[in-house]
Amino acid sequence: MKKRILSMLLILAMTVAMMTGCGGGKTAAEANFDVPEVGYDGSEVTIKFYHTMGANLREVLDLYITEFNKLYPNIHIEHSQVGGYDDVREQIATEITAGNQPNIAYCYPDHVAMYNISLAVATLDNLINSEIEVTRADGSKEILGLTKDQQNDFIAGYYNEGREFGDGLMYTLPLSKSTEVLYYNKTFFTEHNIAVPTTWDELEAVCKKIKEIDPTSIPLGYDSEANWFITMCEQLNTPYTSATGDHYLFDNDDNKAFVKRFRDWYQSGYLTTQNIYGAYTSGLFTATTGSKSYMSIGSSAGATHQRPSKGDNGQYPFEVGIATIPQANPDAPKVISQGPSLCIFQKENPQEVVASWLFVKFLTTNVDFQAEFSVASGYVPVLKSVAENAGYKAYLAKADGGDNITALSAKICMEQESAYYTSPAFNGSSTARDEVGSLLSKCISEVTTDVDGLINDAFEDAIAECEYNE
Repeated sequence: MKKRILSMLLILAMTVAMMTGCGGGKTAAEANFDVPEVGYDGSEVTIKFYHTMGANLREVLDLYITEFNKLYPNIHIEHSQVGGYDDVREQIATEITAGNQPNIAYCYPDHVAMYNISLAVATLDNLINSEIEVTRADGSKEILGLTKDQQNDFIAGYYNEGREFGDGLMYTLPLSKSTEVLYYNKTFFTEHNIAVPTTWDELEAVCKKIKEIDPTSIPLGYDSEANWFITMCEQLNTPYTSATGDHYLFDNDDNKAFVKRFRDWYQSGYLTTQNIYGAYTSGLFTATTGSKSYMSIGSSAGATHQRPSKGDNGQYPFEVGIATIPQANPDAPKVISQGPSLCIFQKENPQEVVASWLFVKFLTTNVDFQAEFSVASGYVPVLKSVAENAGYKAYLAKADGGDNITALSAKICMEQESAYYTSPAFNGSSTARDEVGSLLSKCISEVTTDVDGLINDAFEDAIAECEYNE
């Protein structure tokens, strides 16, 4: 219901945009300012930035705003923490209807697709490609756009997320990212000579072995049913969604087959998920008494939650290992790209758009900021060159499965930089994500004698719900 209300608000915003001349009746490319002819003229502008940063991250941000203002003292950055990601989306959706949205915001692709019902988000292509020279306050110069070296320094999977909207245009730049990783009880695996699984077949065999060793255990916890479904589509190259044409493509035999397989695993006691367990499965993984798991697939940014508490002796009860999630084809690995990107909103004053771009460019291409922000947040930097930053190299060098588990998580993420993918983004892509997550948990856990009927009905219902909410 909440998503339907947001969609209605954004349709109203489109009407407002048409009445004010901001994008009405135009394509996204036509609605964008002709930025290469504008440049930054040094005028004073105030840029509002919505995000979800806690106090420790705001401290890092404030340090670099000070550095940015040494270069551009007339660009005033006012930033606000607006709850979580959904809170940011909902507040902006409301503000778009009155035309008072911020200049910059944390975003996920489906947020941008919603905002763009009213063509509210500025496309970045003209900015990225601009050769206009900008003079900073210290007399130094830079081109407005990104150099080829700057573009190539982005981890490709993170950067390309900005073009997942079906029209070939760039809408976002990545700020900091996370993914899913496999956490495992390294102490237990070493004791029982268990190899870390690299494929789903190997994972099944490991679950079977763990169950034989500890019959009361649930060998694997998987936090996100939606991520699991979408990742399997990507790894198996089976249809999920499309940003153009028919959007909802996931009702097919190949996808039903892997869902049925995971049902068999669940029925054998091999796994649980967040929805079924009723909480993040890290609680099972870090447990030291009662039923517990020995593997957990969850966010790389949540590594500290996958670490058990120290005992009375000041030691961790077991060491945590981290690895890439299992693959259908290890030679062509696929892991999901998550974490916030930045989008810039259209404004009547083109100087606000250009000033916003300069700040976004500063945050996303500044190696020192990316390094400090990554250490403070547990997220992964979006630039390859951060790996050569002295401070960040020292941080990664201390990586272990105990006190320095966040560094270990980041190290694994950076080692798999070529594996990242993002799904198509369109108005309705978030509904598709919710629906495939729900159908997976339903199909693997519901008691029935007609498994095929259950799965067929669940897929059909999910498609119908997606189309109804579109």
